[in-house]
Amino acid sequence: MRRVFAGLAILLMLAVVAEFYFAGSGAFSTAPNDESFRPHRALGYVIFLLPVLMAIVAALARMPGRLVGMAGLVAGLTVVQVVIAQLAKAFDDGDSATVGQLVFGLHAVNGLVIMAVVGMIVRQARALPGPAVTDRPAGAGDDAGMPGPATGSAQPAS
Repeated sequence: MRRVFAGLAILLMLAVVAEFYFAGSGAFSTAPNDESFRPHRALGYVIFLLPVLMAIVAALARMPGRLVGMAGLVAGLTVVQVVIAQLAKAFDDGDSATVGQLVFGLHAVNGLVIMAVVGMIVRQARALPGPAVTDRPAGAGDDAGMPGPATGSAQPAS
């Protein structure tokens, strides 16, 4: 499950990079309109669903709570992206430098925050140790199966 989580984290990072690409592609198209941002908007839904799935996988795998929380944070920040876009649209009056455009600038800043959090998730997920052994029979000592002298045997003094 830890490998699945790490794979999903890397996939999420790639999706966030692609999201920036689609935003730039839509903004700098010859006639930027709602249709030119369609791929950006569609990928935004994926960026919401992936961290939700990651949080579920992390919880089921009993991974550290900070990873579950950071995955949930990314999902929450994507909701904030939609709120920022809707607020900007509500404040937009068609002028070149309106409150709506200033608010919409927060959309890009929040996108950078999302990228930073996803980067931390990827780094921490890749540093996780392998799965813990939990199915050891009761009574098996800590040194069971370990090479070296038997427990309690005398060692010659050197």
